Amino acid sequence: MATKKQKEAAAKQFKITLVKSPISCTIKQKRTVEALGLKKIRSFNVLTDGPVLQGMLNVVGHLVMVEEAKG
Repeated sequence: MATKKQKEAAAKQFKITLVKSPISCTIKQKRTVEALGLKKIRSFNVLTDGPVLQGMLNVVGHLVMVEEAKG
């Protein structure tokens, strides 16, 4: 049986970069960008894949660039 650490290591990690300003977006989109940990354009955050992250990316997919994290 896999331990919690092994499951986390197997999970994909994504580098999410803010490429467009959320100024003219809805409140929901602005708050989603903030919840992803992105403040300024070209700021990035490395997050673990999951259903919550996928839902957030569906909301602000036009504002961010998503890459698979190395390592």
